[in-house]
Amino acid sequence: MEADFSEIRNEMQSRDALWRRIQLECQQLHKELSKIREYKDMQEIQIKHQSVSAQLTEQQENTDTGLLLLAQSPQHQEEGLNKIRNHLYQEEQSHFSEQERIKMEISDLTEELHQKEITIATIMEKASLLERQLKMELEIKTKLLAKQQLLDFQYKVIKSENTHLKEMM
Repeated sequence: MEADFSEIRNEMQSRDALWRRIQLECQQLHKELSKIREYKDMQEIQIKHQSVSAQLTEQQENTDTGLLLLAQSPQHQEEGLNKIRNHLYQEEQSHFSEQERIKMEISDLTEELHQKEITIATIMEKASLLERQLKMELEIKTKLLAKQQLLDFQYKVIKSENTHLKEMM
């Protein structure tokens, strides 16, 4: 009976250790999630900064080009305007492509974050299920142990009565 009780205690300890490991993993996943969110926020700030910087650079170039055009003859001004329009169009396309790439990257990071949240929820659900199973098994083993103790007691009583009856005979 003591061996059974010891076995139950050992099993409970190993399951408790498993539960603690699961909780630790959940904490680590939460930390990772926070780091990903911080990284995403930093990227958004960097994107805004780059956008403002690009706009200021573009405005500076347009001003410089405009001044050069004023200094040139009308024929050269038309050629210069066409070059500026082409350059501006290429810059807009490049800027648009960069924005799309950044949107895709943010979308990928968001998806990764979502997947990690799902993983955390799944682990928590499994941990909760394991905890419930562990409690149920503990209850069952405790009841079986109590029943075993009762049977042992009854056996000793019957054995004692049997011995007593044999002596009387």
